[in-house]
Amino acid sequence: MRFRPCIDIHNGKVKQIVGGSLKDEGNQASTNFTSELDAAWYARQYQKDHLKSGHIILLNPVGSEYYEATKKQAMGALAAYPGGMQIGGGITAENVKEYLDAGASHVIVTSYVFQDGIFHAEISKCSWQRTCGFRS
Repeated sequence: MRFRPCIDIHNGKVKQIVGGSLKDEGNQASTNFTSELDAAWYARQYQKDHLKSGHIILLNPVGSEYYEATKKQAMGALAAYPGGMQIGGGITAENVKEYLDAGASHVIVTSYVFQDGIFHAEISKCSWQRTCGFRS
């Protein structure tokens, strides 16, 4: 068994949220824990402990007033542990290269290929992945 670390970022803070409580409207979520430490601190700890294949999740949508603060935390974590963490949450063909260039080992595109409850196979084809710089 392997431990795969996670950094969830909501409203610009590292949090552990209560499953199913996240709501885009009002940027609300019930939390079990909100850290005073930034995402980069956790990424450095995971690197120090040789933990790979963890993920960073941006929990605020692009239109949220907190999105930029959440993204800044995520980019700091990627810079702190280049190649050591995956990233997800709002990843699209338009922004994927930015996250890979910032140090993401992989990207999670679930919300991009599943839109309105429908799987869009054409989006998941490798042609746009190569165009956008995906690594396999």
